[in-house]
Amino acid sequence: MTSTTESSATPTQKRPGLGLPFLALIGLAALGLPRVILHDLHLIPEFGPITWVLALAPVAIWIVVAVAAKVPNAFVTVLVIGVIFAVLLVATHQILWTQAFAAQGLPTVGTGAAATVIPRLAAIPSGLITGTLIGVIGGLVAWGTQALTRRIAAKR
Repeated sequence: MTSTTESSATPTQKRPGLGLPFLALIGLAALGLPRVILHDLHLIPEFGPITWVLALAPVAIWIVVAVAAKVPNAFVTVLVIGVIFAVLLVATHQILWTQAFAAQGLPTVGTGAAATVIPRLAAIPSGLITGTLIGVIGGLVAWGTQALTRRIAAKR
């Protein structure tokens, strides 16, 4: 049986377990997309300073928002944001696949119609793992920060 709060919640209301509305989680995850898009379109260098900022700033924002919002469990909230980012990452890579490989040619395995399908399918788990690991690492930092801020607040 579901509680009244859970059954009557709309997508814009706070989700009890995560502490933020689901649409906010999607929006936070989407902060990571500019780097993905700019990278796939070859508009930023692979390891340049702007690339690092675009890669790290979204995760830092996820952490700050989770801690500042005093979500029930910052690790879980940031992990969920990372998983949503993972799905967005995979979708974006698939959409921009041809542009991403324009310079060196599309990756293929074998010959025939399935030659380009296999690399596309192989990219899906790696994108899901990458985004999820970003969520795990960010979640651990958020959890540690949340624990530290709670401890400091308790001493006051």
